[in-house]
Amino acid sequence: MEEDNPNYLAGIAKEIRKKIIEMTYAAKSGHPGGSLSITDVLTVLYFKEMNVDPLKPQDENRDILIMSKGHASPALYATLAVRGYFPENILNGFRSIDSDLEGHVHRGIRGVESSTGSLGQGLGVAVGFAIASKLDKKDNKIYAILGDGEMEEGNIWESLMAANKYHLNNLIAILDRNMIQLDGFTENIMPLGDIGEKVKTFGWDIININGNDIGEVISAIEEAKKSKNKPTMIVANTIKGKGVSYMENNPKYHGAPPKNEDEYNQALMEIGGI
Repeated sequence: MEEDNPNYLAGIAKEIRKKIIEMTYAAKSGHPGGSLSITDVLTVLYFKEMNVDPLKPQDENRDILIMSKGHASPALYATLAVRGYFPENILNGFRSIDSDLEGHVHRGIRGVESSTGSLGQGLGVAVGFAIASKLDKKDNKIYAILGDGEMEEGNIWESLMAANKYHLNNLIAILDRNMIQLDGFTENIMPLGDIGEKVKTFGWDIININGNDIGEVISAIEEAKKSKNKPTMIVANTIKGKGVSYMENNPKYHGAPPKNEDEYNQALMEIGGI
């Protein structure tokens, strides 16, 4: 099957990255850096690992993803469009006043499970979904994608404790560990250190991977699915702005699109979109 071929998935990730650049450049705003870093994870989830059907977005047995780092909306919107949840031309209106595609993830969009953007909020929402699935005796999985700057929020740690208490082995959190937040490098602003070891002390299983390596992402998710009595956090070590040289590891592009046509064309060329 095509989705078992990492090269096939890499081609989809390239298309999603192209759309992220197009969306943010057209809007003259948005968050390309953290969208580009999480693209490979989203590609594996929506095109291989998650049980979802764009034609039945409210299927009661579907897997559920909460994009807690809601500012990375370009990545999620582009992924949903390419997956077939809504026409790709809708992406053209990103962040415009007459568009439903708001700058932070919005539940009014087909395929979006929860509005997010207030950092730390999404993991608690995912815990709620996971508890509900347990009560309903469902076999689905609940995914939450977190930013590493977001790990500074206290309600994240409350949610970690709750997930352990209720043995939510159906919950898989994926931390986009790209080392950069809005104001700079995380280790300068509020050092997280070995974040995996810290979360492990809260009763979680931890898997450390290169989050921009599709093969490693696949293996980690499949391992996490096998958990018997614990929630799992995948620490996905990624590169902020992955795929665009001047954006990579550059805090400036946390929330800034290409500033001119030359940067725009360079980004598309490096991704492979032109």
